[in-house]
Amino acid sequence: MADGAADLIFGADIPFARLCGVEALRFEEGRTHLRLALGPAHANNLGIAHGGVLCTLLDIAMGTAARLNAGRPVVTLDMQTRFLSPGRGVLLAEGRVVRAGQSILFCDAEVRTEGGALVATASGVFKPTGLAEPTSRPAGAASP
Repeated sequence: MADGAADLIFGADIPFARLCGVEALRFEEGRTHLRLALGPAHANNLGIAHGGVLCTLLDIAMGTAARLNAGRPVVTLDMQTRFLSPGRGVLLAEGRVVRAGQSILFCDAEVRTEGGALVATASGVFKPTGLAEPTSRPAGAASP
């Protein structure tokens, strides 16, 4: 379980996000905003962000947007990723729901450097599962 509210990602305890150092910044206008300060453990053999950490950041950005839209936990069914430039320093991610149906949600996300350079993009399909979450929803996270 999370040590405190600062460890939660928009109300959810995601241990892998905590392990990677992903931070929730804000949820506004249907979009989730995340931050990841890269360290040596996030690098590949070239010294830039490993593709796995970029995929993780994109997946969490889309998944949290989908979860907040659906009002319950979601699972990733499919994800397509495009790596566009090297990731260095602090990375910022944004995720959003493109279309929400009864049984699946279509999402997209992007990762940029603090300077605004586009590092990676993704699209994904998510499926709501289980019951409504017991945690409180953040401000601006109205039900659909």
